[in-house]
Amino acid sequence: MLLLRGLIWGAPLPSSSDPSHLLATRRDSTVELVGQVLADARRFDDRCVARLDVFRIDRLRRSGRSELMLRPCAKRPLQGWIVQVRGQLREPISGPHSLLPGSAERLAKHGIWSRLDAETFSVLRQPWTPIATARRRIAQRFHDIAGEERGGLMSALVLGSAQFPVGDELRQAFRIAGLSHCLAASGFHLSVLLAASLAVSRRWPRLLRLSLAASSLLIFLLLAGPQPSVVRAVLMGAIALLIRESSQRASGFGVLLFSLCVMLLIHPAWAGSIGFQLSAAATAGLVITAPALETALETWLPRCLACLAPALSIPCSALFWTLPLQLLHFGSAPLYAVISNLLVSPLLAPLTLLCMLLALISLICPSSVLSWLIVPASSMAGWLIALVRWISQWPSAHLLTGHPQPWLVGLFALGLIPCLVPSAQRWRGLSWILLPIGVLLHGLGQLGDGVVAVYHGQHRWLLARHHGRAAMVSRYADPRSCQMAAKLAAAHGHARLDWILLLDPAVGDGMSCWRKLGNTVASSQQGRLLVQPGQRLASSGLSVKLASRLGQPIVLRAGRQRWRLIATAQSLAALQQRPGQVVGRRWTGTWLWFQPSRDQRRWLLQQGAGQIRAVRGFAGSFGSLKPAL
Repeated sequence: MLLLRGLIWGAPLPSSSDPSHLLATRRDSTVELVGQVLADARRFDDRCVARLDVFRIDRLRRSGRSELMLRPCAKRPLQGWIVQVRGQLREPISGPHSLLPGSAERLAKHGIWSRLDAETFSVLRQPWTPIATARRRIAQRFHDIAGEERGGLMSALVLGSAQFPVGDELRQAFRIAGLSHCLAASGFHLSVLLAASLAVSRRWPRLLRLSLAASSLLIFLLLAGPQPSVVRAVLMGAIALLIRESSQRASGFGVLLFSLCVMLLIHPAWAGSIGFQLSAAATAGLVITAPALETALETWLPRCLACLAPALSIPCSALFWTLPLQLLHFGSAPLYAVISNLLVSPLLAPLTLLCMLLALISLICPSSVLSWLIVPASSMAGWLIALVRWISQWPSAHLLTGHPQPWLVGLFALGLIPCLVPSAQRWRGLSWILLPIGVLLHGLGQLGDGVVAVYHGQHRWLLARHHGRAAMVSRYADPRSCQMAAKLAAAHGHARLDWILLLDPAVGDGMSCWRKLGNTVASSQQGRLLVQPGQRLASSGLSVKLASRLGQPIVLRAGRQRWRLIATAQSLAALQQRPGQVVGRRWTGTWLWFQPSRDQRRWLLQQGAGQIRAVRGFAGSFGSLKPAL
């Protein structure tokens, strides 16, 4: 009930004095804002982005949060600073598609519904922030001595990637290998720290032993921050520690359930957090499925391999419990997650413990000494990075499934429960019905025919799908458009496309990106399409061609579906002058990359245009507004 309450009613809403209420009257106008930086700003190329707790706007008291964007970023705002900013208050940019959320969706989860593009920026006060300063010092010293990549990994093992994110390429490699949990502060990191503390203090008096363990929990919480996975791990660790020291025994599932209930009572919005969901599901797998699976593996495995049962049962249990969530949120799954966890486990635990010790030493030790002490950890971090990259390059390491419908994920999860919960074994026969049905229904959807249209500002993409393959038509060819096209394809379960047609006469630097995405890439040159009337760009079941020379409308086939694309109002006007060339053809639908008039829409319907899909309300450059169909 608490979970449903959090999912349905737990999402944060703007207060009556939130800065977002000014968007109706002060949109794009200059305002003066005073607030406090909530976390160190993140740098992206020539700009910095930070979250602010707003105190005043134009000298009037306000209560809420806003995102600050500085461009150029000469001085990065740090956590705790009281700043005064003048700039334009804007609405965050929404994502172009429900599977591709933008900054508006991301910020709304943090209770932010406005963004301030700064024109002037000044620091009013720099309060003392010992915890943030300690985090910054640890990460900076690791970075300076071990290097950007190794130092970033070492910082993530101590502080979590939410505090100091690693590079995109390395983060993607960990995700493909099924090792994302290594970079996120969670129960694994706390278990390493707590186990070391208890091992050191096992002969100490109870009070000292509890004090050391409690200090470990507190230090971990302060350094990693109150993220859902961290709070869950600390709460469970504290409860389990108290029960252990009182010579009592408790069910791991009971401790987990109590911890989750306390968290949802305090902060209902955590129910919608992906980190909370994954952490809860993985921990449920460890306390419910792992013990029984370990016993079964000890029986099934040969005697010489029976020692691997604990190492296999833990990643298997966590993987299967989190698999429905991975499919729902990411539309993908790591194929070699169990193997990768088995390979890195001998290296990961000692490296994590060593990095935690070095983090404490780095706060008091001079750089000349730390540079010698950090050598073993730096070498181990390099080995781990090399191993993860090697695994991520294995064939089909990243299994793209596309995003299933939520009810299909629920059906799949319901089918997994009898296999994962020992007490539900009598219902295991139901799994043989529900799991194949869920996989079959999702597979039929993936193998079907269809065209997906995405509009964002003046950018346009058409993704044609047929029998599990896809092709794309893109209006622009710049690198950012290619990145969005790759995300769109991956969200629908396609790692590569059969072909790509680019309608942009200026390809520029983006061509290398497009070639990685598509097997064949055709672009425009000097305003002339390379695909001329009478020619087709085609693969099995997917094709594109010019319907005529008049305005060059484009015909897109996806299996039995025939869609016509008319990019400009001038192209439609040219067709209206020669209606005989389009009469008699029936279309599945017509995509218009402009808003037609009522007469134009009526004429298209008379000519058998089928479904008419047009852009509404687009304006400005990339990402200025979220268009709708």
